[in-house]
Amino acid sequence: MSSGIPLRKRLLVRLLIASVLIAVCSVAATAWLAVETTTRALREEQGQVLADDMDVLDRLSGYAATHPDWQGVEDTLRELSDRIGRRIALTTADRKVIADSAAPGTPLPPRAAATVDPLTTDTHTDRGAQRGGIDPRVVGPYRLPAAERAGLDRLAGERRECFARNGVNATVERTPTGRPVLTDDDGSAVDYVPLECADGRLNTPTATENKALAELTEHARGCLDERGLEFREPLFVSVDVTDRGMDSRYLLAKLGTQPQERAQQQAQACLDRARRAQLDPYVAPAADLFLGVGDRPAVRFDLSPANWTKVVGAAGLVLAVTVAVTAAVATRLVRPLRALTAAAQQPPDRHVRVPVTTRDETGILAAAFNELTERRARLEAQRKAMVSDIAHELRSPLTNIRGWLEVTRDGVVDPDPALLASLHDEALVLQRVIDDLQDLADADAGTLRLHREPVRADELLDQVAAAHRVAADAADVTLRTTAEGTPWLDADPVRMRQALGNLVSNALRHTPSGGTVTLAARRDGDDVVLDVIDTGTGIAPEDLPHVFDRFWRAEKSRSRRTGGSGLGLPIVRHLLAAHGGTAEARSQPGTGSVFTLRLPRGEAPEG
Repeated sequence: MSSGIPLRKRLLVRLLIASVLIAVCSVAATAWLAVETTTRALREEQGQVLADDMDVLDRLSGYAATHPDWQGVEDTLRELSDRIGRRIALTTADRKVIADSAAPGTPLPPRAAATVDPLTTDTHTDRGAQRGGIDPRVVGPYRLPAAERAGLDRLAGERRECFARNGVNATVERTPTGRPVLTDDDGSAVDYVPLECADGRLNTPTATENKALAELTEHARGCLDERGLEFREPLFVSVDVTDRGMDSRYLLAKLGTQPQERAQQQAQACLDRARRAQLDPYVAPAADLFLGVGDRPAVRFDLSPANWTKVVGAAGLVLAVTVAVTAAVATRLVRPLRALTAAAQQPPDRHVRVPVTTRDETGILAAAFNELTERRARLEAQRKAMVSDIAHELRSPLTNIRGWLEVTRDGVVDPDPALLASLHDEALVLQRVIDDLQDLADADAGTLRLHREPVRADELLDQVAAAHRVAADAADVTLRTTAEGTPWLDADPVRMRQALGNLVSNALRHTPSGGTVTLAARRDGDDVVLDVIDTGTGIAPEDLPHVFDRFWRAEKSRSRRTGGSGLGLPIVRHLLAAHGGTAEARSQPGTGSVFTLRLPRGEAPEG
């Protein structure tokens, strides 16, 4: 059996090659994993050191932001040093020691790690830093007394209750100044403020804040005058607490001849300078931060000749064992597979013929059994779905007919014209479903008969429009046709009217009163394109791929009488396929849909 299979295609050879590759990859992966794991550990350690450094800087900046000097910082500094296991020292700019966790006289590192200055923080690395580079914990004269806090707490509680009444969940949190703010679940300021709650009282500056803002105005006045910037009194009109810090908004009235953007930049620079001047008496002086030398040299992986020998020997041993085991297992594995393959390749009178798609043993067997299994599962699923859908489609009209006939037979109701008309409508529903099923059955079986003849596309559209004019007028929908030139089709006119009629009926059902349904024809190269365009409700993007599926409808709540049987669009696709064409759909919810039929162009008849 295997004599006709090339050597490179045989399962045994492939397994041996795979085993070699697996062994080589396993050795390489193990070496890579060891190096990568060690490297990751080193990076994590470096990341932890960086996180510790940032935490130390943050803690010391917070201390400086809340104390006018560095007295008493020794306890905080030693606590931080014990936690990170490294030396921490604070000095003045001329290296005079302010506090040091090391023994007196211990030399300082050659360079400072950072500068601790709450009025000039690094906005890219310091947590909570404001745009102006000021630590948000520096509050100075903006700290609210107890009485004002109590009043703001009451206003914050009232606003939170107002938010709750309007369906907005909020939490009251306190900024460093003592001012309460309302935040949402992620801790940011609440963006949406219900109109009922927007009284502005909570954001109105208190007496303490107004006093501090007035001082800030005086600090900024000279700088603004120097730069020729006029302003409207008061300069600072509200308190911005959205970032949980204290900031102020300013208004510029006349900016002279300077561009607006430049004037705003200059005004912001004046504001930053004034704030630092105002807050400077309340913070500790800037200090240099020194962190102990605890840096370790980079780890290097140097293998000695002995280690190289061990690695190569271990790799060779793994390779040899893998090859031996694979050969033994593959030999036992191939034998039954060959027997099964031979059975699958028996003549038709002894076994069902299976298609051969590959040349190796497992490929032949897998392809045969997979195809048979998939075909059986597919046919079974289609059968179950079709039986279920047909039963569903026929149950409602049959139930209605039976019910009315029974009550009529029992004398409960009289067989008046209205009842007979209702029963006739139900019978028409049944007939329509059965006719659609017959068309689909003919299409599936390849027995759908077409009587082709030259057909003018514009006349075909006019005929379809005339057949649906009454229904369009009843629905108050404008039905019109348009054609570019006189394109010809080689098609069955009855079947094409059926396909276009299904599309037009569907469009009329989904187009509201006052809408428009347009039938258009045009040439496109060697094809003729027929479009059915409506201004209806459209189709959702997730529903669009299913519009040509059998028994599928986007609006599940529609009845079969008002929403169709769910077979019209599948019939359209089958009729177009029988003509050698295609059917496609495009739609935008709320604006309408476009169904496009593309068919080969025909020749006009002679004479």
